[in-house]
Amino acid sequence: MNLLLLLLLVALAGCARDQVAVHTGEPAAVQAAATPAAVAPAALAQPGPDPERVRLECIAGRRLICGRVLKIIPDGLVIDSGYTDLVRTPLIQSWTMPGTVAAHRDPAALERKEPGSPCFGLCLLTDVPKRPKVKVFDFVVLMGYPAGSFQYAAVPNVERTIRKFSAGLDTAVRLTIQARSSKP
Repeated sequence: MNLLLLLLLVALAGCARDQVAVHTGEPAAVQAAATPAAVAPAALAQPGPDPERVRLECIAGRRLICGRVLKIIPDGLVIDSGYTDLVRTPLIQSWTMPGTVAAHRDPAALERKEPGSPCFGLCLLTDVPKRPKVKVFDFVVLMGYPAGSFQYAAVPNVERTIRKFSAGLDTAVRLTIQARSSKP
């Protein structure tokens, strides 16, 4: 039994190595040219932000969007977020709740800079699920990934910049890369 355990540990240690030697019959110099260090300068020449880095930033900046839908626009939903009491067992069965649900904001609550913490204030949420249909003044609870900013006009000729979130991580990465590459 001890011998079997020892063999298993040796096999696992062999699998955990960074480099695996494969005999191909070619000289070692040709194999060294295919190492990641030789490929790295070509990867650095790519224009625009690194998608993997943007993805990690989106994951680290995710927020729980829990609030009331103020407006439905083609880009998504304008939400007054910060109704943290929506995150309770009978309500959390769906991402949307009717506007008749009793929900209140905690006036003393602050937004923390931790992944998954509740978002407070106005925000735009894109890439929301198609079903069930959401209506104005309904409540929503979804995890949102940062996707830039949005110019929101609550009344004509008065615009303000609000945060933009996406319910889908891939969409958030794509929108963030687009926003960063369009800046001079």
